[in-house]
Amino acid sequence: MGYMAKESRYDTMQYNRCGKSGLKLPAVSLGLWHNFGSKDNYDMMKNLCFTAFDNGITHFDLANNYGFPAVGKAEENFGSALRDGLGRYRDELFISTKAGFDFWPGPYGNWGSRKYLMASLDSSLKRMGLEYVDVFYHHRPDPETPLEETMGALSDMVRQGKALYVGISNYQAEEAEAAIRILRENKTPCLLHQPRYNMFERWAEDGLFELLDREGVGCICYSPLAQGALTGRYLDGIPEGSRASKEGTTVGGRYLTEDKLVKIRALNKMAGERGQSLAQMALAWVLRRKEVTSVLIGASSIAQLEDNAKALDSPAFSCEELADIEGILKG
Repeated sequence: MGYMAKESRYDTMQYNRCGKSGLKLPAVSLGLWHNFGSKDNYDMMKNLCFTAFDNGITHFDLANNYGFPAVGKAEENFGSALRDGLGRYRDELFISTKAGFDFWPGPYGNWGSRKYLMASLDSSLKRMGLEYVDVFYHHRPDPETPLEETMGALSDMVRQGKALYVGISNYQAEEAEAAIRILRENKTPCLLHQPRYNMFERWAEDGLFELLDREGVGCICYSPLAQGALTGRYLDGIPEGSRASKEGTTVGGRYLTEDKLVKIRALNKMAGERGQSLAQMALAWVLRRKEVTSVLIGASSIAQLEDNAKALDSPAFSCEELADIEGILKG
């Protein structure tokens, strides 16, 4: 009979309105950036997807280049999970993909040209075995291609029925404002912006959140746990098999400096005093902002996934606690 989702899957998850759209997304979504590559265990990937959906996580986030070291492999593996049972719930799923980083060799496999984006979406649909994605993002701004060309390609994806919605990722406030305006003029409003946002990387606070709130665009934050640094896993070094120990990751240099480890240990102590894990507190801290629709988590185990989902049970932060966190981060 294969996989059958739990009837209780919607009982505990919180769903937030995505900007001013008619769409709601789970407060916690599953990203397939890591742990869904050619060197990872497929049965674990499949069970992570099943467990996520059983816990009310309806949103699965991908990109054409996910699946290190073989780009596209994450979409292939997710397509297999769909065929192995998850796909019978397609109408209950919200699936996204992106393009904008290196994919093919040559001049047509990167950035934001119409040729690259249209071809990339077609190849993503083939890898996942889908007729459409729920949202397609331009993955990063292109300094050379006219924004009208890039946004025009996204708008045509909606008109062709290959994407229900479109969004942008990694756009600074000024760039995002222009993209949002063009998409609105094209009558294909920007549904979501996906910035990197966590306790250590807060550029989205420099005008982007204010813009998204004003324009009625949803926000889904990636790397809310600083690629695992804010899970407590690295308090005593880098364990074998962890994300930071794998080839091709940037966790160590980006987040595991001695200065940041001192802060992580202090944050971990504070989380314990709140009766939760560091990961749960870090996710709740991102979700504290009214502009944030959802946070994207990655998971390498069922236990990690279920622990992260419990961030929604977190007690609200007091003003004193938020001030204490700021003190730790600035210390």
